Amino acid sequence: MLPRTESGAIDRRTVLRGAAYAFAAAIPGSTILIPRNSKADPAKIIIKYDWLMSNGQIGDIVAVEKGFFQAEGLDVEFSPGGPNSATVPPVVTGQAQLGQFSDSAQLLLARASGVPIKIFACGFRMAPFAFYSLPKAPIRTVQDMIGKRIGIQPTARYVLDAILLKNNIDPSSLTITNIGFDMTPLTTGQVDAVTGWITNTQALSVIGTDRIDLMMKDTGLPSYANVYFATDDALENHADTLAKALRAIAKGWAWTHDHPEDAVELTVKAYPQLDLAVELKTVPRILSLSFDAVTGKDGWGVFDPAAIAEQISVYNKIGQFKSGAPKLDDCYSTKILEMTAADRPKLA
Repeated sequence: MLPRTESGAIDRRTVLRGAAYAFAAAIPGSTILIPRNSKADPAKIIIKYDWLMSNGQIGDIVAVEKGFFQAEGLDVEFSPGGPNSATVPPVVTGQAQLGQFSDSAQLLLARASGVPIKIFACGFRMAPFAFYSLPKAPIRTVQDMIGKRIGIQPTARYVLDAILLKNNIDPSSLTITNIGFDMTPLTTGQVDAVTGWITNTQALSVIGTDRIDLMMKDTGLPSYANVYFATDDALENHADTLAKALRAIAKGWAWTHDHPEDAVELTVKAYPQLDLAVELKTVPRILSLSFDAVTGKDGWGVFDPAAIAEQISVYNKIGQFKSGAPKLDDCYSTKILEMTAADRPKLA
Protein backbone atom coordinates (compact mmCIF):
# COMPACT_ATOMS: atom_id res chain seq x y z
CA MET A 1 0.00 0.00 0.00
CA LEU A 2 1.12 3.52 -0.73
CA PRO A 3 1.74 6.15 1.91
CA ARG A 4 -1.45 7.76 0.66
CA THR A 5 -4.56 5.63 1.23
CA GLU A 6 -7.96 5.97 -0.40
CA SER A 7 -8.82 8.62 2.17
CA GLY A 8 -5.67 10.58 1.42
CA ALA A 9 -4.15 9.70 4.78
CA ILE A 10 -0.43 9.10 5.09
CA ASP A 11 0.82 5.72 6.28
CA ARG A 12 3.96 6.40 8.33
CA ARG A 13 5.15 2.78 8.35
CA THR A 14 4.96 2.53 4.57
CA VAL A 15 6.84 5.81 4.16
CA LEU A 16 9.64 4.61 6.40
CA ARG A 17 9.78 1.17 4.77
CA GLY A 18 10.08 2.74 1.32
CA ALA A 19 12.60 5.26 2.56
CA ALA A 20 14.77 2.60 4.15
CA TYR A 21 14.75 0.59 0.93
CA ALA A 22 15.66 3.63 -1.10
CA PHE A 23 18.53 4.56 1.19
CA ALA A 24 19.89 1.02 1.12
CA ALA A 25 19.55 0.84 -2.67
CA ALA A 26 21.30 4.13 -3.33
CA ILE A 27 25.05 4.02 -3.85
CA PRO A 28 26.78 6.67 -1.71
CA GLY A 29 28.02 9.47 -3.91
CA SER A 30 26.12 8.20 -6.93
CA THR A 31 25.12 10.68 -9.59
CA ILE A 32 21.76 10.78 -11.29
CA LEU A 33 22.47 10.77 -15.01
CA ILE A 34 20.21 13.02 -17.05
CA PRO A 35 20.77 12.89 -20.81
CA ARG A 36 22.07 15.99 -22.53
CA ASN A 37 19.41 17.37 -24.79
CA SER A 38 19.18 19.19 -28.06
CA LYS A 39 16.21 20.48 -29.97
CA ALA A 40 16.30 17.31 -32.08
CA ASP A 41 16.66 14.99 -29.11
CA PRO A 42 14.80 16.18 -25.99
CA ALA A 43 16.08 15.00 -22.62
CA LYS A 44 14.00 12.15 -21.27
CA ILE A 45 12.96 12.54 -17.64
CA ILE A 46 10.56 10.58 -15.45
CA ILE A 47 8.37 12.07 -12.74
CA LYS A 48 7.35 9.56 -10.08
CA TYR A 49 3.99 10.12 -8.34
CA ASP A 50 2.86 8.35 -5.21
CA TRP A 51 -0.70 7.77 -6.36
CA LEU A 52 -2.70 7.30 -9.53
CA MET A 53 -2.93 10.24 -11.93
CA SER A 54 -5.98 12.28 -10.92
CA ASN A 55 -7.27 15.82 -10.53
CA GLY A 56 -4.34 16.73 -8.28
CA GLN A 57 -2.03 16.41 -11.28
CA ILE A 58 -4.22 18.27 -13.76
CA GLY A 59 -1.65 21.03 -14.34
CA ASP A 60 1.13 18.51 -14.91
CA ILE A 61 -1.02 16.65 -17.44
CA VAL A 62 -1.87 19.90 -19.22
CA ALA A 63 1.84 20.67 -19.45
CA VAL A 64 2.26 17.51 -21.50
CA GLU A 65 -0.86 17.97 -23.62
CA LYS A 66 -0.05 21.62 -24.45
CA GLY A 67 3.61 20.94 -25.23
CA PHE A 68 5.09 22.96 -22.37
CA PHE A 69 7.64 20.26 -21.49
CA GLN A 70 8.60 19.93 -25.13
CA ALA A 71 9.17 23.68 -25.31
CA GLU A 72 11.69 23.29 -22.47
CA GLY A 73 13.53 20.56 -24.35
CA LEU A 74 12.15 17.77 -22.19
CA ASP A 75 10.53 14.46 -23.07
CA VAL A 76 8.57 13.68 -19.92
CA GLU A 77 7.10 10.39 -18.76
CA PHE A 78 4.75 10.18 -15.78
CA SER A 79 5.16 7.17 -13.51
CA PRO A 80 1.95 6.90 -11.46
CA GLY A 81 1.80 5.15 -8.13
CA GLY A 82 -0.83 2.76 -6.89
CA PRO A 83 -1.15 -0.16 -4.48
CA ASN A 84 2.24 -1.71 -3.67
CA SER A 85 4.12 1.06 -5.50
CA ALA A 86 6.96 2.89 -3.73
CA THR A 87 7.65 6.55 -4.48
CA VAL A 88 11.10 7.12 -3.03
CA PRO A 89 13.30 4.33 -4.50
CA PRO A 90 13.00 5.30 -8.19
CA VAL A 91 14.00 8.89 -7.40
CA VAL A 92 16.91 8.04 -5.14
CA THR A 93 18.30 5.40 -7.50
CA GLY A 94 18.00 7.66 -10.55
CA GLN A 95 15.23 5.80 -12.35
CA ALA A 96 13.15 8.98 -11.96
CA GLN A 97 14.54 12.51 -11.85
CA LEU A 98 11.94 13.94 -9.48
CA GLY A 99 8.93 12.80 -7.52
CA GLN A 100 5.76 14.03 -5.90
CA PHE A 101 4.47 13.22 -2.42
CA SER A 102 0.82 13.67 -1.47
CA ASP A 103 1.83 15.39 1.77
CA SER A 104 4.90 17.19 3.03
CA ALA A 105 4.96 14.94 6.12
CA GLN A 106 6.12 12.08 3.90
CA LEU A 107 9.27 13.98 2.98
CA LEU A 108 10.00 14.78 6.62
CA LEU A 109 9.65 11.14 7.64
CA ALA A 110 11.85 9.98 4.79
CA ARG A 111 14.53 12.58 5.56
CA ALA A 112 14.46 11.65 9.24
CA SER A 113 15.26 8.05 8.26
CA GLY A 114 18.31 9.17 6.28
CA VAL A 115 17.03 9.52 2.72
CA PRO A 116 18.81 12.40 0.89
CA ILE A 117 15.79 14.15 -0.64
CA LYS A 118 14.35 17.65 -0.34
CA ILE A 119 11.15 19.51 -1.19
CA PHE A 120 11.71 22.09 -3.92
CA ALA A 121 8.13 23.14 -4.80
CA CYS A 122 4.57 22.62 -3.57
CA GLY A 123 1.59 22.08 -5.86
CA PHE A 124 -1.12 22.54 -3.21
CA ARG A 125 -0.88 25.41 -0.78
CA MET A 126 -2.67 23.34 1.84
CA ALA A 127 -3.46 19.70 2.42
CA PRO A 128 -6.85 18.55 1.06
CA PHE A 129 -7.35 16.53 4.26
CA ALA A 130 -10.42 17.54 6.28
CA PHE A 131 -12.91 16.51 8.96
CA TYR A 132 -16.55 16.28 7.84
CA SER A 133 -19.57 16.63 10.11
CA LEU A 134 -23.29 17.42 9.95
CA PRO A 135 -25.39 20.24 11.46
CA LYS A 136 -26.81 17.98 14.18
CA ALA A 137 -23.31 17.71 15.70
CA PRO A 138 -21.23 20.38 13.95
CA ILE A 139 -17.45 20.48 14.15
CA ARG A 140 -16.35 23.85 12.83
CA THR A 141 -13.24 24.20 14.99
CA VAL A 142 -10.86 21.80 16.72
CA GLN A 143 -12.41 22.79 20.06
CA ASP A 144 -15.73 21.45 18.76
CA MET A 145 -14.20 17.97 18.71
CA ILE A 146 -14.32 17.80 22.50
CA GLY A 147 -17.00 15.35 23.54
CA LYS A 148 -17.54 14.19 19.95
CA ARG A 149 -17.01 10.83 18.25
CA ILE A 150 -14.30 11.12 15.60
CA GLY A 151 -14.05 8.39 12.98
CA ILE A 152 -10.60 8.21 11.43
CA GLN A 153 -8.52 5.73 9.49
CA PRO A 154 -5.71 4.15 11.55
CA THR A 155 -3.15 5.50 9.06
CA ALA A 156 -4.31 9.07 9.78
CA ARG A 157 -4.38 8.79 13.56
CA TYR A 158 -1.02 10.53 13.95
CA VAL A 159 -2.43 13.55 12.09
CA LEU A 160 -5.26 13.80 14.63
CA ASP A 161 -2.77 13.39 17.48
CA ALA A 162 -0.70 16.26 16.07
CA ILE A 163 -3.76 18.48 15.70
CA LEU A 164 -4.88 17.81 19.27
CA LEU A 165 -1.37 18.53 20.59
CA LYS A 166 -1.20 21.76 18.62
CA ASN A 167 -4.50 22.86 20.16
CA ASN A 168 -3.74 21.66 23.71
CA ILE A 169 -6.63 19.17 23.70
CA ASP A 170 -6.50 15.94 25.69
CA PRO A 171 -7.26 13.00 23.37
CA SER A 172 -9.30 11.40 26.16
CA SER A 173 -11.79 14.27 25.89
CA LEU A 174 -13.15 12.83 22.66
CA THR A 175 -14.00 9.36 21.40
CA ILE A 176 -11.75 8.19 18.58
CA THR A 177 -12.98 5.31 16.43
CA ASN A 178 -11.19 3.49 13.64
CA ILE A 179 -13.17 3.48 10.40
CA GLY A 180 -12.62 2.50 6.79
CA PHE A 181 -12.61 4.70 3.73
CA ASP A 182 -16.32 5.32 3.15
CA MET A 183 -18.38 8.09 4.71
CA THR A 184 -21.42 6.07 5.82
CA PRO A 185 -20.46 5.94 9.53
CA LEU A 186 -21.27 9.66 9.59
CA THR A 187 -24.57 9.40 7.73
CA THR A 188 -25.71 6.46 9.88
CA GLY A 189 -24.88 8.26 13.13
CA GLN A 190 -22.08 5.96 14.26
CA VAL A 191 -19.67 8.90 14.53
CA ASP A 192 -19.91 12.69 14.55
CA ALA A 193 -17.10 13.23 12.05
CA VAL A 194 -15.21 11.35 9.36
CA THR A 195 -12.02 12.25 7.51
CA GLY A 196 -10.84 12.24 3.91
CA TRP A 197 -9.65 14.37 1.02
CA ILE A 198 -11.82 17.30 -0.01
CA THR A 199 -10.99 16.52 -3.65
CA ASN A 200 -12.73 13.14 -3.47
CA THR A 201 -16.01 14.54 -4.74
CA GLN A 202 -17.62 11.21 -5.50
CA ALA A 203 -17.06 9.71 -2.04
CA LEU A 204 -18.16 12.89 -0.26
CA SER A 205 -21.42 13.07 -2.21
CA VAL A 206 -23.05 10.52 0.11
CA ILE A 207 -22.86 12.98 3.02
CA GLY A 208 -25.14 15.53 1.36
CA THR A 209 -25.12 19.23 0.72
CA ASP A 210 -25.32 20.27 4.39
CA ARG A 211 -21.84 18.85 5.05
CA ILE A 212 -19.58 20.93 7.31
CA ASP A 213 -15.88 20.91 6.43
CA LEU A 214 -13.03 21.54 8.85
CA MET A 215 -9.95 21.79 6.66
CA MET A 216 -6.58 20.80 8.02
CA LYS A 217 -5.29 24.34 7.48
CA ASP A 218 -7.95 25.58 9.91
CA THR A 219 -6.79 23.22 12.67
CA GLY A 220 -3.55 25.16 13.21
CA LEU A 221 -1.33 22.40 11.84
CA PRO A 222 0.41 23.54 8.65
CA SER A 223 0.83 21.11 5.80
CA TYR A 224 1.58 21.29 2.10
CA ALA A 225 0.36 18.75 -0.44
CA ASN A 226 1.49 17.48 -3.82
CA VAL A 227 5.05 18.43 -2.98
CA TYR A 228 7.75 17.99 -5.62
CA PHE A 229 11.02 16.55 -4.38
CA ALA A 230 14.43 15.55 -5.72
CA THR A 231 17.67 14.19 -4.33
CA ASP A 232 20.36 16.39 -2.86
CA ASP A 233 22.55 15.39 -5.80
CA ALA A 234 19.97 16.39 -8.42
CA LEU A 235 19.40 19.74 -6.74
CA GLU A 236 23.12 20.38 -6.69
CA ASN A 237 24.19 19.01 -10.07
CA HIS A 238 21.06 18.98 -12.25
CA ALA A 239 19.26 22.12 -11.13
CA ASP A 240 18.84 23.33 -14.72
CA THR A 241 16.82 20.24 -15.65
CA LEU A 242 14.67 20.51 -12.54
CA ALA A 243 14.07 24.19 -13.31
CA LYS A 244 12.95 23.34 -16.85
CA ALA A 245 10.53 20.76 -15.49
CA LEU A 246 9.12 23.15 -12.90
CA ARG A 247 8.70 25.94 -15.45
CA ALA A 248 6.70 23.62 -17.69
CA ILE A 249 4.56 22.34 -14.80
CA ALA A 250 3.92 25.90 -13.61
CA LYS A 251 2.77 26.89 -17.11
CA GLY A 252 0.44 23.89 -17.08
CA TRP A 253 -1.13 25.07 -13.85
CA ALA A 254 -1.42 28.63 -15.16
CA TRP A 255 -3.25 27.34 -18.24
CA THR A 256 -5.51 25.27 -15.99
CA HIS A 257 -6.22 28.35 -13.88
CA ASP A 258 -7.31 30.29 -16.98
CA HIS A 259 -9.07 27.41 -18.80
CA PRO A 260 -10.37 25.04 -16.07
CA GLU A 261 -13.04 23.27 -18.10
CA ASP A 262 -10.75 22.77 -21.09
CA ALA A 263 -8.06 21.49 -18.72
CA VAL A 264 -10.47 18.93 -17.29
CA GLU A 265 -11.39 17.74 -20.77
CA LEU A 266 -7.71 17.32 -21.69
CA THR A 267 -7.08 15.40 -18.47
CA VAL A 268 -10.03 13.04 -18.89
CA LYS A 269 -9.07 12.43 -22.51
CA ALA A 270 -5.56 11.47 -21.39
CA TYR A 271 -6.86 9.37 -18.48
CA PRO A 272 -10.30 8.00 -19.49
CA GLN A 273 -10.81 6.26 -16.14
CA LEU A 274 -11.66 9.71 -14.72
CA ASP A 275 -15.28 10.86 -14.83
CA LEU A 276 -15.77 14.10 -16.77
CA ALA A 277 -18.83 15.27 -14.80
CA VAL A 278 -17.16 14.60 -11.44
CA GLU A 279 -13.93 16.32 -12.45
CA LEU A 280 -15.77 19.40 -13.72
CA LYS A 281 -17.37 19.70 -10.27
CA THR A 282 -14.02 19.23 -8.55
CA VAL A 283 -11.76 21.59 -10.52
CA PRO A 284 -12.79 24.77 -8.63
CA ARG A 285 -11.70 23.08 -5.40
CA ILE A 286 -8.42 22.01 -7.01
CA LEU A 287 -7.69 25.59 -8.03
CA SER A 288 -8.53 26.87 -4.54
CA LEU A 289 -5.88 24.50 -3.16
CA SER A 290 -3.29 25.54 -5.74
CA PHE A 291 -3.65 29.33 -5.79
CA ASP A 292 -4.04 31.90 -3.03
CA ALA A 293 -2.84 35.38 -2.09
CA VAL A 294 0.71 34.12 -1.62
CA THR A 295 0.91 32.59 -5.10
CA GLY A 296 -0.50 35.86 -6.41
CA LYS A 297 2.54 37.59 -4.96
CA ASP A 298 5.33 35.01 -5.17
CA GLY A 299 4.16 32.62 -7.88
CA TRP A 300 2.73 29.14 -8.07
CA GLY A 301 4.74 26.44 -6.29
CA VAL A 302 6.05 28.47 -3.36
CA PHE A 303 6.15 27.33 0.26
CA ASP A 304 7.13 28.77 3.63
CA PRO A 305 10.06 27.05 5.38
CA ALA A 306 8.63 28.25 8.71
CA ALA A 307 5.56 26.08 8.11
CA ILE A 308 7.79 23.08 7.48
CA ALA A 309 9.68 23.86 10.70
CA GLU A 310 6.36 23.90 12.56
CA GLN A 311 5.47 20.50 11.15
CA ILE A 312 8.79 19.07 12.27
CA SER A 313 8.29 20.45 15.77
CA VAL A 314 4.76 19.10 16.23
CA TYR A 315 5.45 15.66 14.75
CA ASN A 316 8.58 15.39 16.86
CA LYS A 317 6.56 16.05 20.02
CA ILE A 318 4.19 13.18 19.27
CA GLY A 319 7.08 10.81 18.60
CA GLN A 320 6.81 10.42 14.82
CA PHE A 321 10.55 10.59 14.22
CA LYS A 322 11.86 7.37 15.72
CA SER A 323 15.47 8.17 14.82
CA GLY A 324 15.26 11.84 15.74
CA ALA A 325 13.81 14.86 13.98
CA PRO A 326 15.38 15.94 10.70
CA LYS A 327 17.15 19.28 10.43
CA LEU A 328 15.02 21.91 8.73
CA ASP A 329 17.72 22.84 6.19
CA ASP A 330 17.94 19.19 5.12
CA CYS A 331 14.23 19.08 4.23
CA TYR A 332 13.87 21.76 1.59
CA SER A 333 15.59 23.82 -1.08
CA THR A 334 14.39 27.09 -2.60
CA LYS A 335 17.01 26.94 -5.36
CA ILE A 336 14.63 25.82 -8.11
CA LEU A 337 11.96 28.32 -7.09
CA GLU A 338 14.55 31.09 -7.30
CA MET A 339 15.73 29.92 -10.73
CA THR A 340 12.14 29.99 -12.04
CA ALA A 341 10.90 33.09 -10.21
CA ALA A 342 10.36 35.09 -13.39
CA ASP A 343 8.47 32.30 -15.14
CA ARG A 344 6.11 30.86 -12.52
CA PRO A 345 2.62 32.41 -12.80
CA LYS A 346 1.65 34.94 -10.15
CA LEU A 347 -2.03 34.09 -9.90
CA ALA A 348 -4.29 34.25 -6.87
